Amino acid sequence: MAELTIDITYGTALYEAARETGKTEIIMEEATEVLGILMQEPDLYEFINYPAISAAEKKRAIEKIFGGRICDELLNFICILIDKRRTMHFEKIVKVYKKFLDKEEGISYGTVCSVIPLTDERLKELEDETSKLIGANVRLTNEIDPGLIGGIRILVEGKLIDASIRKKFDDLENQIRLNQGG
Repeated sequence: MAELTIDITYGTALYEAARETGKTEIIMEEATEVLGILMQEPDLYEFINYPAISAAEKKRAIEKIFGGRICDELLNFICILIDKRRTMHFEKIVKVYKKFLDKEEGISYGTVCSVIPLTDERLKELEDETSKLIGANVRLTNEIDPGLIGGIRILVEGKLIDASIRKKFDDLENQIRLNQGG
């Protein structure tokens, strides 16, 4: 639970600082790049998280690697994470930051379940249709669910759009039961 608080606190702080400087998009891009480098270079990731190495040494290395390649605000933020021994939270902090940015841009994420993988074109069509339906800019990921029999089921921000054959069978079964009971 404390880790979640750390992620939200630092993610919020980064977002607020980015908004104040008008660099929300730049910081998102650069933070994603830094995160990618840390994931590709496990030795660097271990180095900045290793407690026996001084914060000063870690900051010198980070400034040497990223100085001039990322904006000062993000570089300073990473240095703060080093000072506070919070670098292991960087990935989750970036995710929190992205949620704030998406909310500002009116983007909602959801899942579309189908029996077979959807084409990119069909996924885009469903995103457009769902966006119009719920009044938000929707981005969907496709998950396979063989239990659907056919059709699709979309879940976005707690809202369910069920156009599956399974749902139609269940509705038909309920209607038959109601008619038999009455």
